[in-house]
Amino acid sequence: MTEFVIARRKLLASGLATVSAGITGFAVSPYAQDIKPTVSMRGGANNYLPNAPIVEKIGNGGFWMTGSVRRAGDGAPLAGQRIQIWAHTTEGHERDPDSHGATLTDTNGIFRLEMPQIVPAFGQAHGHLAYDSDEFETVFLRPVLSRTKSKSLEAHFVLQPV
Repeated sequence: MTEFVIARRKLLASGLATVSAGITGFAVSPYAQDIKPTVSMRGGANNYLPNAPIVEKIGNGGFWMTGSVRRAGDGAPLAGQRIQIWAHTTEGHERDPDSHGATLTDTNGIFRLEMPQIVPAFGQAHGHLAYDSDEFETVFLRPVLSRTKSKSLEAHFVLQPV
């Protein structure tokens, strides 16, 4: 028989988080002041094109890039933040302007953008994402697909105010 032991402190913290979620509408960790900003990934800025247009979809779609954007420190979701996405896909190379597009986060700090299937470039199937507006420090991400045939990839930003 498996025995579960919950420390009193963790039980109280999870109760506080549950109550906070009910009051504010989203989960808040009692340790939220500890949320550190995302560090830019090496190679994330490769083939970056400033000011890519905000689009409904890149190419013919079939693959989903998703994620979240939160503020460093308190972890609050950030609405209306511009995230640029580009990749080497079945329809084009990551340096092609048509392989780039941007989207905005919703009221919960979530973004989703449909694009063509990402395919390996230099041995890895990966995407590129950038937060590059003025309110927070620029962050470039370069997440790698766990499987080449995956139909989605997610990336999460925690942004530091400028």
